[in-house]
Amino acid sequence: MSETPKRSTVYFDPQLHAALRLKTAHTHRSVSDIVNDAVRAALAEDQEDLAAFEERVSEPTISYKALLNDLKAHGKL
Repeated sequence: MSETPKRSTVYFDPQLHAALRLKTAHTHRSVSDIVNDAVRAALAEDQEDLAAFEERVSEPTISYKALLNDLKAHGKL
């Protein structure tokens, strides 16, 4: 059984809204479909970022100052 879609009001920048309307006409998709896909993609990217952070949590850290000093010492700056 599928869930009932939830309604929400979203305010777009006028130029973004115009571009979105053109995309809906060009792709024969609804605004809702395009916005849902964009939100899903953004959330999936966030999930990938969080997973990458978890994988690297045990890596040593270096301060910004130490990084700059190291770059200078190796002729990179």
